[in-house]
Amino acid sequence: MVPVAPASLAHIAARVDTRLRAIIDIEDARWSALDPTLADPFIAIRGLVLGGGKRLRPAFCHWGFVGVGGDPEDQQIIDAGAALELLHAFALFHDDVMDGSATRRGEPTVHTVHEERHAGEWAGEPRRYGEGVAILVGDLTFVYADQLMRGASGPAWDIWNELRIELNIGQYLDIVGSAHRERRWEKAAQICRYKSGKYTIERPLHLGALLAAPERADELLAPLSAFGLPLGDAFQMRDDVLGVYGDTLVTGKPVADDIREGKPTPLMALACAAATPAQNAVLELVGEPGLTSEEIASVQQVIIDTGALAQLEAHISHLTDIALASLDTIPLNAQARDELAQLAHYVSWRDI
Repeated sequence: MVPVAPASLAHIAARVDTRLRAIIDIEDARWSALDPTLADPFIAIRGLVLGGGKRLRPAFCHWGFVGVGGDPEDQQIIDAGAALELLHAFALFHDDVMDGSATRRGEPTVHTVHEERHAGEWAGEPRRYGEGVAILVGDLTFVYADQLMRGASGPAWDIWNELRIELNIGQYLDIVGSAHRERRWEKAAQICRYKSGKYTIERPLHLGALLAAPERADELLAPLSAFGLPLGDAFQMRDDVLGVYGDTLVTGKPVADDIREGKPTPLMALACAAATPAQNAVLELVGEPGLTSEEIASVQQVIIDTGALAQLEAHISHLTDIALASLDTIPLNAQARDELAQLAHYVSWRDI
């Protein structure tokens, strides 16, 4: 049974969305007044940032903050949540270019929109134009995210910097892993952690805690990591399952994109390790962009037949249990521990 999102998630999301909308509207008005063509980047940012999303990163940041005594109405935690969403948008804008993704959340990606707008009628190559626009839009969101964090304490700013570095390191590992058709478990797990897990759960928890109590870094960081790292791994592994078997109408992304892109996921590592020669021949199709629907279905079935899907589901459960067991060791108040437990169940067994 798919868990229901914690009720607090909607409240946190609403506050963050209000802040994001205000920032985007102000900047859109400022730059559109200079040149009407400058409305386009903000149309793209508004469409992605306010067009959906679970707001998990702001939620984990919020409960790290409130759990150590922070005031939930403090503007700095709302700003931090908005900064995390803008940073996430930066990663998605760039990720869509790197992966050549045509849609995001059921809508055309920015680089495809602008490539089609160019349509060869302007100077230069349409593809390079569309990708250039998307990269610059991503860079804009990166800057706005930093602006929102400018009042952070030294320890919180250090965490913010580590989060940003780790995100880029993870994306690099993902690209290299895809190019090399990486299928080793240890490498896939490393990519899983650095491309998404750490910056989705562990670092937002750290950030929230150190925004509220920067002097308690030595006391807080390790216990929060004991919860955040295994849950972050479970989060990304669930994402990997959805990338192969998810419902496009629910996830907003074409089914089996990870198969076409040859993503170096733990799911694929498990399948390759257990495959027979005949099954391995089918798995060799992974990473071919021109895969037919029949070939994709064959790959999906082989992953099931090798036992890889069941094995990964068991591992996700194990990681979630480890995270939940660690909650009692974290010096947070009871409300935060309860909310984090609810979030753990949600991120591990969600369908989106």
